[in-house]
Amino acid sequence: MKDLQDQWKKGFLTMLGTYIFWGFLPIYWKLLQGVPPFEIICHRIIWSVAFLLVIISALRGWKKVFAVFHEPRTLMLLIMSGIVIGCNWLTYVWAINTDRVLEASLGYYINPLVNVIYGFIFFHDRPRKIQWASISLAMAGVLYQVVGYGQFPVASIIIALTFATYGLIRKIATVDSIPGLFIETLVLTIPALLFIMYWTREGVSSFSPGDPVLSMILIGTGLATSLPLITFVYGARRLSLVTVGLLQYFSPTITFCLGIFLYHEALNTSQLVTFICIWSALALYSIENIYYSRYVSRR
Repeated sequence: MKDLQDQWKKGFLTMLGTYIFWGFLPIYWKLLQGVPPFEIICHRIIWSVAFLLVIISALRGWKKVFAVFHEPRTLMLLIMSGIVIGCNWLTYVWAINTDRVLEASLGYYINPLVNVIYGFIFFHDRPRKIQWASISLAMAGVLYQVVGYGQFPVASIIIALTFATYGLIRKIATVDSIPGLFIETLVLTIPALLFIMYWTREGVSSFSPGDPVLSMILIGTGLATSLPLITFVYGARRLSLVTVGLLQYFSPTITFCLGIFLYHEALNTSQLVTFICIWSALALYSIENIYYSRYVSRR
């Protein structure tokens, strides 16, 4: 029993730390505000692969990596997941560095509800009545912003859909997290390298010996990308899905607070109504999940 409690405690603290790290990550991307978002993503891809090369070598995990190349279906799924997560990264960094921090946080608030819809469509899950009510309330909040004020939260929807789609593909793909992350990132490495080589040749690259601090921050994007994904997997394996689901709201909440209090982004009426609808939907969803989990445990 004590071993189980220790494992749960380690998992909880690791997962909490991961979500807190993700919540504060916009501060890091703001350091690169003068760099075009597409160039940031190219560096993020390249240095993530470099970091994962070290991790896989240290863990002696190359056998699992090479095994994927003998499974065409899994390889194709990882190519798809690489493209999807690349779109997610690009949209997120673009939103942060164009003063849309609140819009980025909204995307990750919406994401859990998109997961429920995906479960219904692809895995024939049957959302319970309160879960449907949560989804309807969230959709009402987004529609209010569109119809009432003519503002469609494009970045929020793209972030939510791409991250949920990424999770869906990785759920289907039968591969461990670190080899999978390495291969899906490796897929994007060649075009990323070609773009960086072109920018360097044209003399417009942000990565140069003339600005070593900026270059080091760009290199650090690989660590900032890969390390929390590894700690996420470590924590997720030691916690229930309900606990993971509740902890995930730490990240967008911290990001939301950064947008309001650190970057002083304006929260207009339409955005406020949308956020209230989303928060209410998530409260319903979380409370229902807790009670249902206890009910199943008693049964």
